[in-house]
Amino acid sequence: MSEADDDKPKAGLLSRWRRSAAAPAPGAGETARRGWLAKLAAGLSRTSSTLGRGVTDIFAKRKLDANALDELEDILIQADLGLAAATRIRAAVGAGRYDKGIDPDAVKAILAEEIERSLEPVARPLTIDASKSPFVILVVGVNGSGKTTTIGKLAAKFAADGLKVTLAAGDTFRAAAIEQLKIWAGRAGADIVAREPGGDAASLAFEALTRAKTTGADVLLIDTAGRLQNRAELMNELEKIVRVIKKVDAEAPHATLLTLDATVGQNALSQVEEFSKIAGVTGLAMTKLDGTARGGILVAIAEKHRLPVHFIGVGEGVDDLAPFAAKDFARAVAGFDD
Repeated sequence: MSEADDDKPKAGLLSRWRRSAAAPAPGAGETARRGWLAKLAAGLSRTSSTLGRGVTDIFAKRKLDANALDELEDILIQADLGLAAATRIRAAVGAGRYDKGIDPDAVKAILAEEIERSLEPVARPLTIDASKSPFVILVVGVNGSGKTTTIGKLAAKFAADGLKVTLAAGDTFRAAAIEQLKIWAGRAGADIVAREPGGDAASLAFEALTRAKTTGADVLLIDTAGRLQNRAELMNELEKIVRVIKKVDAEAPHATLLTLDATVGQNALSQVEEFSKIAGVTGLAMTKLDGTARGGILVAIAEKHRLPVHFIGVGEGVDDLAPFAAKDFARAVAGFDD
């Protein structure tokens, strides 16, 4: 078999991953999709119920006027959708309807429409480039944002698609993170590079990428320590990790995934800004949407930063992290559970 022939199976597997990032895997069917939509609706129920109650309270048995629109805008801002989106939704609801009654469900439909419009440009799958061997994904974020768990879930998904995965336990400050990643590696059948706690993270990343190249891994996922975006010394360490990776592969990391905890609200905006400066963030994974009534923060982030949103998480299980779809998210936030 020629070297070119040898590459064909791998390219096919990577193509399947790209398809699965945009829609349920072939054969998963309508049952799987409905299962995810139900899970998404449940995960976003705190956000949707807060918005839904507010819309109903404002518009039930009341004509639309400036005060009603002011109240709507306030609710949207409190849900962390951001001023730009709140102002646009206010205008869309008010267009041609002054001094007329409007059904709360009609307001929710407009809300879903406008949220989808904001998010559609950033709803992009994480594309694995088969020509990069391995394709290096650096995962960054603050403490508690879900980096290690997200890496484990992605490793399981990649492995299920037949890809050879290597994990790098780069959160060298936390013994628990190293052990957690070892467990995920065992579940996924992935190789893992890990050291005792307290080791140099950049050196470990160098070792992991070198080993992944030697063993023919398709994907290398690198965990990093949680760091506050306003701690210069910790951000400098992250910069060092990126520099060292480039000594092995000048084009790596090929993707830098920032995990964001939805429960932090507006602070997520500054996290995107600072991590983008240091690590060149290429895409986002929003976690813990099931733990907040302010899931609208994803809209504010999309409006301001325009970075691709690859994944959203609504729970701890492997299937609770899924590729991001703007329409599904928008309808769930607005309270439509289909």
